[in-house]
Amino acid sequence: MLKLENIEVVYDHVFLAIKGISLEVAEGGAVALLGSNGAGKSTTLKAISGLLAPERGEITRGEVTFKGKDFKRLTAPQRVREGIVHVLEGRHVFGHLTPIENLIAATSMHRSRAKISQLTEKVLNYFPRLRQRANAQAGYLSGGEQQMLAIGRALMTEPKLLMLDEPSLGLAPFLVDEIFEIVSRINRETRMGILLV
Repeated sequence: MLKLENIEVVYDHVFLAIKGISLEVAEGGAVALLGSNGAGKSTTLKAISGLLAPERGEITRGEVTFKGKDFKRLTAPQRVREGIVHVLEGRHVFGHLTPIENLIAATSMHRSRAKISQLTEKVLNYFPRLRQRANAQAGYLSGGEQQMLAIGRALMTEPKLLMLDEPSLGLAPFLVDEIFEIVSRINRETRMGILLV
């Protein structure tokens, strides 16, 4: 489904961030990208999701295809519409909104309220903690609950490929186990591709 062939990313037309990265994620597959700090894992995800430009980065060599389509010229919003979603490192939630409002904030591509309600219910079934905390402001959720919310918000776009950048960072081991079990369940039940740093 996703194929990177020998990509190279440069920042500010000078700094070579990654060179010669190739990987594939099959439909319904799950791939982990491992490496030390500064190895280019997050940059690789940004190259796929289209988030290099705001950081003055660009793919200068290689191919990025998704379902056989060249993705290098598409903007980040176009890539989301095509089915790629990227959960950034650091649990970026809207702290002043409730979990439900955070989920709804990701549904601009859906016009039907029934569809939005259906997706919200599906996410709350995957993450029952969010249902329990439905009326709290997201800024007051625990780190693990915020990570669940960030993943849940990504699921509201109905992605074909879910990319997660270090979702376990700074979390207690039991929460890491819970989150990875849920991600594994999503992969099994929906055949959604997973690319995990």
